[in-house]
Amino acid sequence: MSENKTKINWFPGHMKKALELMKEEIKKVDVILYVLDSRAPKSCLNPSFDAIIADRPVLYIFNKFDLADQVKVKKYANFFKTKTSDFVFLNSTRSGAKREMVEKINALCKDKFGKFEKNGIKTILRAMIIGVPNTGKSTLTNNLCEKAKAVTGNKAGVTKDKQWFRLAEGIEICDTPGSLYPNLSNQENAKSLAFIGSIKMEILNETEIAEELILRLSKLYPNEFEARYNGAKSLEDIGKKRGYVLPKGEIDVERTAKAILQDFRDGRVGKLTIEEL
Repeated sequence: MSENKTKINWFPGHMKKALELMKEEIKKVDVILYVLDSRAPKSCLNPSFDAIIADRPVLYIFNKFDLADQVKVKKYANFFKTKTSDFVFLNSTRSGAKREMVEKINALCKDKFGKFEKNGIKTILRAMIIGVPNTGKSTLTNNLCEKAKAVTGNKAGVTKDKQWFRLAEGIEICDTPGSLYPNLSNQENAKSLAFIGSIKMEILNETEIAEELILRLSKLYPNEFEARYNGAKSLEDIGKKRGYVLPKGEIDVERTAKAILQDFRDGRVGKLTIEEL
């Protein structure tokens, strides 16, 4: 936030435990499935994961692609295509998304597992899903399993422990709890994570977050913002236009803030990616 507002930081004990869990499980893993929210993919890249990933191949999954600025995200995603990494665009609630991911997982592990296949040796490929909270990791797991096995929820911190699942294609998937970085020193990134719901709202000033979102949307998507709110420029103006008024005539800023954040998260403002890529 700005200097006169609350600094955003959230790294509870269960996140430290999650990082330790990943460091232990990585010993069993052949490939990483790194889930990014397409509305703020740059901010979803967690520096704490760098050492954990080590030399494993990585499939970057640009999730919630249907809610994002697809032109902007496609240009950004090209940087993630290397000899040891690839990417897919995904709305993880869409059925039938599994096939492309399985093909790319197998392609990334071809050098390691190809020699076993040539000799007729059946092997199990193990993948670990990682990402910051609320990017859709557990929903992705259920999509890959083609049935609801992992607990999901549209808020941060639903998954508390690792969960291993077996796919029919000879792949085992480890779903891990979402974790942020210990110090959110870049507050622009922290705001982006707050906007997409990766930070527990109970520890935030929701009105301040909504005001910051208004500033961001006004800068990056002025036409979409103006169309959604009929020319209103501030939180108070939006509340007034919507009739969110308290008994004494004051604007209900808390209700307005919740509505603005929900509008963005549900895609009602438009298909947006709220950071410069």
